Amino acid sequence: MEVPVDNDVLLRQHGLQVTAQRLAVLRAVSDRSHSTADDIDRAVRAEIGAISRQAVYDALGVLTDKGVLRRIQPAGSPARYETRVDDNHHHVVCRSCGRMEDVDCAVGHTPCLTAVDDMGYEIDEAEVVYWGQCPGCQ
Repeated sequence: MEVPVDNDVLLRQHGLQVTAQRLAVLRAVSDRSHSTADDIDRAVRAEIGAISRQAVYDALGVLTDKGVLRRIQPAGSPARYETRVDDNHHHVVCRSCGRMEDVDCAVGHTPCLTAVDDMGYEIDEAEVVYWGQCPGCQ
């Protein structure tokens, strides 16, 4: 069973001041993983009322920069955000409706991090996006 995250503690662990705006943004992303900034903005406004769109975008930027959130931007799609930041996982996207889901690495380790020729780079992350039709659109 997954232990609930205390967002106040999470923000402090990342050296961030705890604000109502940041907490609302974190809750919105937690409740609606893979949402766009516009979706998150609407959810935050519904929860706390008066907040500027720029404040939501600023919070998303800071939370992403500090590693609290992960920003994903598949080709042809607006950026989306998620709280799953502690592993190297991938995503599957429906070409019709845009639904996005997490996909664990194909094997119990991260084979996608072993490039045939790493060109001298120290690779620590791979972005793999699977595309297709979700069950609802098939």
